[in-house]
Amino acid sequence: MLFKKNPPLTEADVTPEAIYKARRQFMKGSLALGASTLVPSFAQAKPTQIAADETLSQARPGWLNQQIAGATPNQMAISEELTPFQDTISYNNFYEFGYQKTDPARNSGSFNPFPWQLEVSGEVDKPTTFNLEDLLSKVTLEERIYRLRCVEAWSMVIPWIGFPLAQLLTQVKPNSRAKYVKFTSVLRPEQMPGQASAFATIDWPYVEGLRMDEAMHSLTIMAVGLYGKPLPNQNGAPLRLVVPWKYGFKSIKSVVKIELTEQQPLNTWQQIAPQEYGFYANVNPAVDHPRWSQKKERRLPSGLFRPNIIPTQLYNGYSEVADLYRGMNLKANF
Repeated sequence: MLFKKNPPLTEADVTPEAIYKARRQFMKGSLALGASTLVPSFAQAKPTQIAADETLSQARPGWLNQQIAGATPNQMAISEELTPFQDTISYNNFYEFGYQKTDPARNSGSFNPFPWQLEVSGEVDKPTTFNLEDLLSKVTLEERIYRLRCVEAWSMVIPWIGFPLAQLLTQVKPNSRAKYVKFTSVLRPEQMPGQASAFATIDWPYVEGLRMDEAMHSLTIMAVGLYGKPLPNQNGAPLRLVVPWKYGFKSIKSVVKIELTEQQPLNTWQQIAPQEYGFYANVNPAVDHPRWSQKKERRLPSGLFRPNIIPTQLYNGYSEVADLYRGMNLKANF
């Protein structure tokens, strides 16, 4: 790795004071990441905290709060501001709770994510069903500030709390036939009105997938929190995937099952509209959606009189994943 010296960053360089009040100091020394605007630095602070009056409506168990409070401080800072906490929890795609952006926050109050189990099976030597509390005791939680780019051409910058997916997969010992990783969301129509709706066009439960090398990449995490707090229901509580170089629909929420497979899984949006949503879904400004351009994005917050439109970067700016796709036709493998 090549390091170059930059001036120390302050809170104001990362996020507005009103939503990010934890004291943070960043030592000099930033890693050059080519086209990415991501600048790792060594932080000496607790994970990001939301303001005291921005509490979550859903109660969370004490053990989860403890685990998150003990997460390794963020070691990746960016020049962009974080998305305000209220935007992060009130503007969501989570069709299990409805199709409008405000539906997940409005309709998820009765969803109870605890206790929670995660089944990991398939092409592994040690298939295991984990209680979430036990799983978190076996991994290292850390804060990661990532850009999130939706296929609908809006984006956010979010401080997640999670652990590398690779830490989980190595525990179950994948065998030589494991080529892909299939993820399945929870099925609870009694608590998720979108699943119970007679007008639903999705064959529930929601399914996503990654290639094995994508799943094992160090940037791929399973998140249990954001802004130093447990995930709200509308953001995928209690456990979701986060793959920052892919469009947001790949980062499946409320995961209950992970299966390692030899064959590429058929993902939910591939099944619904294969001409619009491919398996890879890598952020790529050179490959438009059939119904809109992907060259630019609307970074939230953004409004009619104060639009915040920025250029979209290949792989959402995470150029370190480019080797995963060397030699591939990115238009054919969209």
